[in-house]
Amino acid sequence: MGGLDVTACLYRARVTHRRPGPPAYRFAYRTYHLLIDLDAIDATLAASSLISRNRFNLLSFYDADHGSHDGADLRHWVDGVLAEHDIDLAGGRVWLLAMPRVLGYGFNPISLYYCFSSDGSLVAVLAEVHNTFGEHHVYVVHDNGAAMAWQQAMDKTKRFHVSPFFDRSGRYRFHFLAPEHRLGLGIRLYDEAGCLRIATALAGHRRPLTSGQILRAALAVPWMSAKVSAAIHWQAAKLWLRGAVFHRKPVAERPNRS
Repeated sequence: MGGLDVTACLYRARVTHRRPGPPAYRFAYRTYHLLIDLDAIDATLAASSLISRNRFNLLSFYDADHGSHDGADLRHWVDGVLAEHDIDLAGGRVWLLAMPRVLGYGFNPISLYYCFSSDGSLVAVLAEVHNTFGEHHVYVVHDNGAAMAWQQAMDKTKRFHVSPFFDRSGRYRFHFLAPEHRLGLGIRLYDEAGCLRIATALAGHRRPLTSGQILRAALAVPWMSAKVSAAIHWQAAKLWLRGAVFHRKPVAERPNRS
């Protein structure tokens, strides 16, 4: 795949959030993520009895947690979104990075669809963002169908309400690291004046998708999905107590991708 060492796997990772302020604030939490080929989901998950597709298990991957959120074919959905931006992968592969459900519960603050053309070059990344209100939005990061360089800075206008301490303005700057032995993602939010509002980073290391590694990850971060959701609310409460300005949730924009 264009020289990339990409394979279905599990990433043990750490997410950090840094807010320059006011009020200045920083926190971090541990996570783990699946990286799967959308054209080989069943074959990938068959590697372990501890992970299943669309049914309860220690870890589960549910199609309805992603894409159109109705259980429809995810690869077909990705191709349709890309077509809206005049991008055709010509049979190239799509890899999804997402957190699994844990004991039936799932929450993905962000999932990434790495979209490769038939020659193996990266031509788009779909960043699917979920908030705690049950809404989702997809940022289509691309360079008009041209090959994208890894770690190339890509900007997208903010269109989706995530944190109650930021309004729906400004722009995101994305940096992607090739999902190989190490995993990396950087997202910075800048306001209209170009000032940094928050910096988020995801960094991890690859592990094989085996029963042993799944069990180790689940024991290292018990009830991960619920903990991530709870941590978001807990950190929001601490920010509010420190005097962060609260913004009410605006009406969601449609369509939910940009």
